[in-house]
Amino acid sequence: MVIETRSPEETFTLGETLGLGAKPGTVYTLVGDLGTGKTVFTQGLAKGLGITEPISSPTFTIVQVYEEGRMPFYHFDVYRISDVEEMDEIGFEDYVYGEGVSLIEWANLIEEIIPERHIAITIEKDLEQGFDYRKITVDDFSKIDTGED
Repeated sequence: MVIETRSPEETFTLGETLGLGAKPGTVYTLVGDLGTGKTVFTQGLAKGLGITEPISSPTFTIVQVYEEGRMPFYHFDVYRISDVEEMDEIGFEDYVYGEGVSLIEWANLIEEIIPERHIAITIEKDLEQGFDYRKITVDDFSKIDTGED
């Protein structure tokens, strides 16, 4: 599914909508260049989960845990990961296979350990469409028919 937004508020609202529909164990991967609105989208997702505290990118801590919403929210930023093994050290699998919702920014950097069932979100800018224009692609990999029964 491709959604076009034309303001930060619309990008936030899309995140909020996905957060409202999230269930325990949902994993979102989020990819986009710097300045595309990943944090704004994530803030909307958190609001949809019932989180009211400020959301910022956990660039230096790798993961930020929020527990005040209707379920735990695990916000990863793996931009500074130099080795996938670092994710083991922080208990990555405990988070993504747990009862909360995980969102992983820069997920393309750790593709080999992303759970098979996830929702992949890509945010792109197109300055010809306007400064605030975003093309947001949402692919739900949990619905892929793998041929397994």
